[in-house]
Amino acid sequence: MIRADGLSKRFGPVQAVADVTFTASAGCVTGLVGPNGAGKSTTLRMLLGLVEPDGGTATFGGTRYRELASPGSTVGAVLDIAGAHPAATARGQLTTVAALGGHRRERVEHVIDTVELRSYADRRVKGFSTGMRQRLALATALLGDPDVLVLDEPSNGLDPAGIVWLRTFIREYAASGRTVLVSSHVLTDLEHSVDDIVLIDRGRTTWTGSLRDLTAHGTTLEQAFLALTTKELTA
Repeated sequence: MIRADGLSKRFGPVQAVADVTFTASAGCVTGLVGPNGAGKSTTLRMLLGLVEPDGGTATFGGTRYRELASPGSTVGAVLDIAGAHPAATARGQLTTVAALGGHRRERVEHVIDTVELRSYADRRVKGFSTGMRQRLALATALLGDPDVLVLDEPSNGLDPAGIVWLRTFIREYAASGRTVLVSSHVLTDLEHSVDDIVLIDRGRTTWTGSLRDLTAHGTTLEQAFLALTTKELTA
């Protein structure tokens, strides 16, 4: 289980996150939703120990990320797609990361097949499209065979077939008893792939619950999102 409890973070005069609290359970895909600038990316970075919160806690199974015995084998994360050296091949990049993380060498070939990157495995990253870079980033996150996946805008750059593939992949990953937390502004993607929703607006958690509860009255996720954010803005 991922748990965020009262997370807050200020950057100078900007209160990026004021009070974010939620849980993401094993066996479920949880969607992190909010307008641009709502604090989603900062929240994910606090979860992963990349940004130190001013207040609150973020844990995986009760343990902070920096205190995990084997973080790469517990949590796989995709926060951006710019990590690979442009002169490296996909296989070379994955082999290097596997060695640095202490992951088994055979995981490299496994994740190449998992993200359907076999045809491009020996091409240099500088020639990759955005969608191919996205697949490489996901392959890198999977090297440690983690119990938790944290994904920030994972469908960026994917073509329609790639988006359908990604939806199926994260559903199956969660169905195996693992935890998936996905942040995305493409609400139609989330509507077809998530079990639970966490809505963040102006740095605060404004709604948490199941997608079924949120859309119980025949509304789409987009309609419910607009209704909730409008209510917050006019309150």
